[in-house]
Amino acid sequence: MPNFPVDPPAQSPDGSGSANAANPAVAPVGDRHPVGESVNASGNGGAPSPTGSPSSAGELLDSILQSKSELFRGSREVLRDSYVPNRLPHREQQIRQVAEVLAPALRGEVPSNLLIYGKIGTGKTAVVAQVRQDMLRRTDLASHFTFVSLNCGNIDTPYSLLQTIGNTFAKNEPDRIPTGWSLDRVQASMRRLMDAKGGTILLILDEIDRLVARSGDNVLYTLSQLNTELEVARLALVGISNDLKFTNQLDTRVRSRLNEEKILFPPYDAVQLQDILRERAREAFREGVVDPGVVERCAAYAALENGDARRALALLRLSAEMAERDRAKRITPDHVVKAKNRLEQDIIVECCRTLPPHCKVLLYAILQSYERRRNGVLTGEVYDSYRRLAERLGLQPLHARSISNYVSELESLGLIRATIVSRGRGGRTREIIVDVPLSETMPALEEDPLIAPVGRPRSRGQMLLTNFDNPNRTGPF
Repeated sequence: MPNFPVDPPAQSPDGSGSANAANPAVAPVGDRHPVGESVNASGNGGAPSPTGSPSSAGELLDSILQSKSELFRGSREVLRDSYVPNRLPHREQQIRQVAEVLAPALRGEVPSNLLIYGKIGTGKTAVVAQVRQDMLRRTDLASHFTFVSLNCGNIDTPYSLLQTIGNTFAKNEPDRIPTGWSLDRVQASMRRLMDAKGGTILLILDEIDRLVARSGDNVLYTLSQLNTELEVARLALVGISNDLKFTNQLDTRVRSRLNEEKILFPPYDAVQLQDILRERAREAFREGVVDPGVVERCAAYAALENGDARRALALLRLSAEMAERDRAKRITPDHVVKAKNRLEQDIIVECCRTLPPHCKVLLYAILQSYERRRNGVLTGEVYDSYRRLAERLGLQPLHARSISNYVSELESLGLIRATIVSRGRGGRTREIIVDVPLSETMPALEEDPLIAPVGRPRSRGQMLLTNFDNPNRTGPF
């Protein structure tokens, strides 16, 4: 069995995506009933509910659709991190800095490459999105430049990255770059499509550190020297990274060619988070439905987690949804506590769902091995399990080096712990311990269409339980 190279753990990536989403579809145990079975306070089977409450899932859904929210003023999207407000409190300086770097594109000139650093939830992506919107509103100048935004957390290989960039400019199906070409041919086709578009191309690579951690820095070298090969178009890179030491991992020639400007986004403190939440709350909720202490508690919880604004927004949104489920007319600090408990469980499930394909297969292989042994598993055994699963799913297994990077990534996300152990003459390897509940994480992965063919059969109607739903459970499994 091959042993992975023993590397230091990767820096924590942005789980862009994904650490701020809750799953309101999972109801507490006491609220769950088989579909089609009537339930009421007296437990009288199919008899009508004396209180007039819905007696089946269908009636419940109908009542929700027909009722008007007493808490929300309009769209709940206002409380999601994907929403870009007209104003970003406490990020005015960063907005000005980003705009100053990218402004030459409005004149048809090529801006400097830009690298934006900051921890998760510090407004990096939102600031870039707002500057992008402001530039695109100048329609008389929009012909000079084109934005291409990619999240590197969802891209596995340099091939996928270059293919995706090229296909952004494909006008019809014959122009698109298919899978299966050589990398050189993909690069040539990408350059041809970019030249056909012309102008200045502003390529935004969110979570760029994750791409380098998985695939190395060769693809950045390829992109950084494209301007010497393009005939008509010109390219400027905007990298967004959660890793403050990201460039230290790059080869000297790559750093030299990037020659980027850098902007650091500091974490929000509790007072700044309160300002952000109050602005969003005024836009999202009806007047007077948010009790004193709700915004402050959401901000305090998020401030303890490195000033993550995404976390604060998710807490506020889920607190309101908890209040709606309780049929409350106001959002109270108690709803924030409930939301925090639920979010801590749901974030694990959501994180698993947003992993790249090979990373999902690897995590499932680790969970299977750990479930069998109930103690640490060595990386050699994990790689063999991953390779067998990948082949069963029709995927080409990645090399041990790439899987080693994925192991470090899973560790940085807090899903596993990998400790170095010595095997005498056999050298050193890593022993992997699972840090998430198997009873929730494995079913979450098995719901994914990629993993479903190798997942365990489950009885119809089986649901996931969380620690919030089952507070008597003390252990992680």
